[in-house]
Amino acid sequence: MDLKTTIQNDMKTAMKAGEPVKTGCLRILIAEIKKREIDKRTTLDEGEIQKTISSLIKQGNDSIEAFLKGGRQDLADKEKLEIDILKVYLPTQLSEAETEALVVAAIKETGATTLQDIGKVMKAVLAKAEGRADGKRVNEFVRKKLQP
Repeated sequence: MDLKTTIQNDMKTAMKAGEPVKTGCLRILIAEIKKREIDKRTTLDEGEIQKTISSLIKQGNDSIEAFLKGGRQDLADKEKLEIDILKVYLPTQLSEAETEALVVAAIKETGATTLQDIGKVMKAVLAKAEGRADGKRVNEFVRKKLQP
């Protein structure tokens, strides 16, 4: 069963179980997938659906920061819960050691020596990670390794 069908089935299950937060979260995800399919005029493959999920998680993290700055812990907790629901549909993330190993290998592979080479290294690492590494975390490792 493909990822899109799994998400749709999980939404139906959540509706039947009376889980409003999960139902709402999955409805938003399905709507975003459909929106992107309409924009592209084709169905999304699994990788593109995972990118959609990742972008929704990133938006959620940004919202959490804004809610915490505004003193709205209740809304931040709700966003955190929704992010946890979405993370289920992503492949397991690489550990810090695995991410760091990918960064070191990419630096050797690209011959990067200065901070100006971040783009080349990031591109190589993210291609190898295949959506299993957070870009922000990869960027931190690359900066740490390339600093003089």
